[in-house]
Amino acid sequence: MNEVDLLTHGQELVEHVFDDPSKLLVALTHSSIADTRLESNERLEFLGDAVLGLIVCEDLYRRFPDWLEGDLTKVKSAVVSRRTCATVSDEIGLTDLLILGKGVAARSNLPVSLRAAVFESVVGALFLDGGFEAAKPFVLEHMRKHIDKSVESEDQGNHKSALQQYAQRWLSATPQYETLDEQGPDHSKCFEVCVAVAGERYPSAWGPSKKAAEQEAARRTLDLLRQQFGEHPEDAILRA
Repeated sequence: MNEVDLLTHGQELVEHVFDDPSKLLVALTHSSIADTRLESNERLEFLGDAVLGLIVCEDLYRRFPDWLEGDLTKVKSAVVSRRTCATVSDEIGLTDLLILGKGVAARSNLPVSLRAAVFESVVGALFLDGGFEAAKPFVLEHMRKHIDKSVESEDQGNHKSALQQYAQRWLSATPQYETLDEQGPDHSKCFEVCVAVAGERYPSAWGPSKKAAEQEAARRTLDLLRQQFGEHPEDAILRA
Protein backbone atom coordinates (compact mmCIF):
# COMPACT_ATOMS: atom_id res chain seq x y z
CA MET A 1 0.00 0.00 0.00
CA ASN A 2 1.50 3.35 -1.00
CA GLU A 3 1.64 6.29 1.39
CA VAL A 4 -1.38 8.09 -0.06
CA ASP A 5 -3.58 5.00 0.15
CA LEU A 6 -2.27 4.25 3.64
CA LEU A 7 -3.20 7.70 4.93
CA THR A 8 -6.57 7.66 3.19
CA HIS A 9 -7.45 4.29 4.69
CA GLY A 10 -6.08 5.30 8.08
CA GLN A 11 -8.21 8.44 8.22
CA GLU A 12 -11.26 6.39 7.26
CA LEU A 13 -10.61 3.97 10.12
CA VAL A 14 -10.22 6.71 12.74
CA GLU A 15 -12.99 8.82 11.18
CA HIS A 16 -10.91 11.98 11.25
CA VAL A 17 -9.45 14.02 8.41
CA PHE A 18 -6.08 15.28 9.61
CA ASP A 19 -5.09 18.88 9.05
CA ASP A 20 -1.55 17.51 9.12
CA PRO A 21 -1.61 13.90 7.78
CA SER A 22 2.08 13.52 8.62
CA LYS A 23 1.05 13.09 12.26
CA LEU A 24 -0.91 9.97 11.34
CA LEU A 25 1.98 8.71 9.24
CA VAL A 26 4.35 9.03 12.19
CA ALA A 27 1.81 7.27 14.43
CA LEU A 28 1.88 4.29 12.08
CA THR A 29 5.66 4.15 11.76
CA HIS A 30 7.53 1.66 13.93
CA SER A 31 11.10 2.37 15.01
CA SER A 32 12.32 -0.68 13.07
CA ILE A 33 11.86 1.21 9.80
CA ALA A 34 12.31 4.86 10.85
CA ASP A 35 15.63 6.55 10.14
CA THR A 36 15.81 7.62 13.79
CA ARG A 37 13.68 6.81 16.83
CA LEU A 38 12.55 10.45 16.88
CA GLU A 39 10.86 9.78 13.53
CA SER A 40 9.02 6.71 14.85
CA ASN A 41 5.77 6.56 16.81
CA GLU A 42 7.47 6.26 20.21
CA ARG A 43 6.94 9.89 21.26
CA LEU A 44 3.32 9.79 20.11
CA GLU A 45 2.85 6.57 22.06
CA PHE A 46 4.05 8.39 25.18
CA LEU A 47 1.58 11.22 24.63
CA GLY A 48 -1.27 8.96 23.59
CA ASP A 49 -0.90 6.84 26.71
CA ALA A 50 -1.47 9.92 28.86
CA VAL A 51 -4.41 11.17 26.77
CA LEU A 52 -6.02 7.73 26.78
CA GLY A 53 -5.69 7.48 30.55
CA LEU A 54 -7.27 10.90 31.10
CA ILE A 55 -10.22 10.16 28.81
CA VAL A 56 -10.94 6.82 30.49
CA CYS A 57 -10.52 8.30 33.97
CA GLU A 58 -12.92 11.15 33.23
CA ASP A 59 -15.48 8.74 31.80
CA LEU A 60 -15.33 6.50 34.88
CA TYR A 61 -15.37 9.47 37.25
CA ARG A 62 -18.53 10.90 35.70
CA ARG A 63 -20.36 7.59 35.25
CA PHE A 64 -19.73 6.22 38.74
CA PRO A 65 -19.94 9.12 41.21
CA ASP A 66 -20.10 6.83 44.25
CA TRP A 67 -17.11 4.65 43.38
CA LEU A 68 -13.99 5.05 45.48
CA GLU A 69 -10.57 5.71 43.96
CA GLY A 70 -9.51 2.09 44.36
CA ASP A 71 -12.45 0.74 42.36
CA LEU A 72 -11.94 3.33 39.62
CA THR A 73 -8.24 2.50 39.44
CA LYS A 74 -8.88 -1.22 38.98
CA VAL A 75 -11.14 -0.64 36.00
CA LYS A 76 -8.91 2.03 34.50
CA SER A 77 -5.83 -0.20 34.77
CA ALA A 78 -7.58 -3.05 32.98
CA VAL A 79 -8.92 -0.82 30.22
CA VAL A 80 -5.66 0.98 29.38
CA SER A 81 -3.54 -2.17 29.65
CA ARG A 82 -1.38 -3.16 26.72
CA ARG A 83 -3.47 -6.25 26.11
CA THR A 84 -6.70 -4.25 25.79
CA CYS A 85 -5.06 -1.58 23.62
CA ALA A 86 -3.65 -4.30 21.36
CA THR A 87 -7.08 -5.88 21.04
CA VAL A 88 -8.64 -2.53 20.13
CA SER A 89 -5.92 -1.90 17.57
CA ASP A 90 -6.73 -5.24 15.96
CA GLU A 91 -10.47 -4.54 16.04
CA ILE A 92 -10.11 -1.15 14.37
CA GLY A 93 -7.63 -2.40 11.78
CA LEU A 94 -4.71 -0.22 12.85
CA THR A 95 -2.42 -3.21 13.31
CA ASP A 96 -2.66 -3.93 9.59
CA LEU A 97 -1.50 -0.39 8.79
CA LEU A 98 1.59 -0.43 11.01
CA ILE A 99 4.71 0.34 8.95
CA LEU A 100 7.39 -2.17 9.96
CA GLY A 101 10.98 -2.98 9.19
CA LYS A 102 12.02 -6.27 7.62
CA GLY A 103 13.39 -7.68 10.86
CA VAL A 104 10.08 -7.56 12.70
CA ALA A 105 7.97 -10.68 13.20
CA ALA A 106 5.21 -11.55 10.76
CA ARG A 107 2.24 -9.19 11.04
CA SER A 108 0.00 -12.08 12.11
CA ASN A 109 2.24 -12.69 15.12
CA LEU A 110 3.15 -9.18 16.27
CA PRO A 111 3.91 -8.71 19.97
CA VAL A 112 1.21 -7.17 22.14
CA SER A 113 3.45 -4.18 22.83
CA LEU A 114 3.67 -3.21 19.13
CA ARG A 115 -0.05 -3.57 18.54
CA ALA A 116 -0.88 -1.56 21.66
CA ALA A 117 1.66 1.12 20.76
CA VAL A 118 0.06 1.93 17.41
CA PHE A 119 -3.33 2.49 19.06
CA GLU A 120 -1.83 4.80 21.68
CA SER A 121 0.18 6.60 19.00
CA VAL A 122 -2.93 7.25 16.93
CA VAL A 123 -4.67 8.63 20.03
CA GLY A 124 -1.70 10.95 20.48
CA ALA A 125 -1.82 12.01 16.83
CA LEU A 126 -5.54 12.73 17.05
CA PHE A 127 -4.99 14.83 20.16
CA LEU A 128 -2.23 16.87 18.50
CA ASP A 129 -4.24 17.38 15.35
CA GLY A 130 -7.70 18.04 16.79
CA GLY A 131 -7.43 18.19 20.58
CA PHE A 132 -9.74 16.28 22.91
CA GLU A 133 -12.61 16.99 20.50
CA ALA A 134 -10.97 14.51 18.10
CA ALA A 135 -9.36 12.08 20.55
CA LYS A 136 -12.19 11.60 23.05
CA PRO A 137 -14.95 10.35 20.69
CA PHE A 138 -12.47 7.98 19.05
CA VAL A 139 -11.32 6.52 22.37
CA LEU A 140 -14.80 6.12 23.85
CA GLU A 141 -16.27 4.64 20.68
CA HIS A 142 -13.71 1.86 20.60
CA MET A 143 -13.06 1.41 24.31
CA ARG A 144 -16.62 1.60 25.64
CA LYS A 145 -17.36 -2.11 25.44
CA HIS A 146 -14.04 -2.88 27.12
CA ILE A 147 -14.81 -0.35 29.86
CA ASP A 148 -18.24 -1.90 30.40
CA LYS A 149 -16.78 -5.41 30.47
CA SER A 150 -14.24 -4.38 33.08
CA VAL A 151 -16.94 -2.64 35.12
CA GLU A 152 -19.08 -5.78 35.05
CA SER A 153 -16.10 -7.83 36.20
CA GLU A 154 -15.45 -5.39 39.04
CA ASP A 155 -19.13 -5.54 39.99
CA GLN A 156 -18.85 -9.26 40.69
CA GLY A 157 -18.67 -9.24 44.47
CA ASN A 158 -19.26 -5.49 44.61
CA HIS A 159 -22.96 -5.59 45.34
CA LYS A 160 -23.22 -1.89 46.20
CA SER A 161 -21.95 -0.93 42.77
CA ALA A 162 -24.21 -3.44 41.02
CA LEU A 163 -27.24 -2.20 42.99
CA GLN A 164 -26.43 1.41 42.21
CA GLN A 165 -26.20 0.74 38.47
CA TYR A 166 -29.44 -1.25 38.48
CA ALA A 167 -31.35 1.33 40.52
CA GLN A 168 -30.09 4.32 38.57
CA ARG A 169 -30.60 2.73 35.18
CA TRP A 170 -33.97 1.10 35.69
CA LEU A 171 -35.58 2.99 38.58
CA SER A 172 -33.96 6.43 38.22
CA ALA A 173 -33.05 6.23 41.91
CA THR A 174 -29.89 6.17 44.01
CA PRO A 175 -29.70 3.66 46.90
CA GLN A 176 -29.47 5.18 50.38
CA TYR A 177 -27.83 3.27 53.25
CA GLU A 178 -28.91 3.62 56.87
CA THR A 179 -27.22 2.14 59.94
CA LEU A 180 -30.01 0.81 62.15
CA ASP A 181 -28.09 -0.74 65.03
CA GLU A 182 -24.67 -1.75 66.32
CA GLN A 183 -23.86 -4.29 68.98
CA GLY A 184 -20.86 -5.73 70.76
CA PRO A 185 -17.72 -4.31 72.37
CA ASP A 186 -15.69 -1.63 70.60
CA HIS A 187 -13.08 -4.10 69.39
CA SER A 188 -15.68 -6.49 67.93
CA LYS A 189 -18.78 -4.59 66.88
CA CYS A 190 -21.46 -5.80 64.49
CA PHE A 191 -23.59 -3.43 62.43
CA GLU A 192 -27.11 -3.61 61.04
CA VAL A 193 -27.69 -1.71 57.80
CA CYS A 194 -30.65 -1.38 55.47
CA VAL A 195 -31.08 0.08 51.99
CA ALA A 196 -33.79 2.39 50.73
CA VAL A 197 -34.45 2.64 46.99
CA ALA A 198 -37.01 5.01 45.51
CA GLY A 199 -38.51 5.62 48.94
CA GLU A 200 -38.90 1.94 49.80
CA ARG A 201 -36.83 0.36 52.58
CA TYR A 202 -35.58 -3.18 52.01
CA PRO A 203 -34.66 -5.90 54.58
CA SER A 204 -31.59 -5.12 56.68
CA ALA A 205 -28.39 -7.13 57.04
CA TRP A 206 -25.76 -7.55 59.75
CA GLY A 207 -22.02 -7.50 59.25
CA PRO A 208 -18.74 -7.27 61.19
CA SER A 209 -18.24 -3.78 59.72
CA LYS A 210 -20.47 -1.13 58.17
CA LYS A 211 -18.92 -1.85 54.79
CA ALA A 212 -19.64 -5.58 55.05
CA ALA A 213 -23.19 -4.95 56.25
CA GLU A 214 -23.81 -2.51 53.39
CA GLN A 215 -22.54 -5.05 50.85
CA GLU A 216 -24.82 -7.77 52.22
CA ALA A 217 -27.80 -5.42 52.41
CA ALA A 218 -27.13 -4.36 48.83
CA ARG A 219 -26.95 -8.00 47.70
CA ARG A 220 -30.30 -8.81 49.32
CA THR A 221 -31.91 -5.68 47.92
CA LEU A 222 -30.65 -6.34 44.41
CA ASP A 223 -31.96 -9.91 44.55
CA LEU A 224 -35.38 -8.63 45.60
CA LEU A 225 -35.46 -5.95 42.92
CA ARG A 226 -34.56 -8.48 40.25
CA GLN A 227 -37.31 -10.78 41.49
CA GLN A 228 -39.76 -7.89 41.42
CA PHE A 229 -38.79 -6.19 38.17
CA GLY A 230 -36.56 -8.64 36.32
CA GLU A 231 -32.97 -8.41 35.17
CA HIS A 232 -33.70 -5.78 32.50
CA PRO A 233 -37.08 -4.34 33.48
CA GLU A 234 -37.72 -1.92 30.65
CA ASP A 235 -41.46 -2.29 30.97
CA ALA A 236 -41.48 -2.51 34.77
CA ILE A 237 -39.98 0.96 35.11
CA LEU A 238 -43.39 2.39 34.30
CA ARG A 239 -44.91 0.38 37.12
CA ALA A 240 -42.20 1.23 39.71
